[in-house]
Amino acid sequence: MGKKVIKSDDEWRQELTLEQYTVCRRKGTERAFSGEYNNCKEGGIYQCVCCGSELFSSETKFDSGTGWPSFWAPISEERVRTEVENSLFVRRTEVLCNVCDAHLGHVFDDGPAPTYQRHCINSVALKLAKKEKE
Repeated sequence: MGKKVIKSDDEWRQELTLEQYTVCRRKGTERAFSGEYNNCKEGGIYQCVCCGSELFSSETKFDSGTGWPSFWAPISEERVRTEVENSLFVRRTEVLCNVCDAHLGHVFDDGPAPTYQRHCINSVALKLAKKEKE
């Protein structure tokens, strides 16, 4: 894991688009089926849009039909952390970048084997470092 990234709220506002700021720093959610990576089939590594930390591989991405990019596992457990969230009268597990604390999305226990998890992640919280064609 990289060194912890800590910035002021004003610094995040200056570096991120309004949508990125709202999702990543204020725990918002993009509209279902609106994100750039929902239907993306390109290979590569999905990085945190805030700090560049490598979070998910395209090799663990799957079509969950939910409208958000879904992954059955992060690159490593050290790359993300989770927190129990009790908002909207529902108990959910929030997924955050372990380097900069950006809100990425949520994880559910209804994914495919081998983990049976679905990391449901906002496209706006990610940037894809595309795999070079061989």
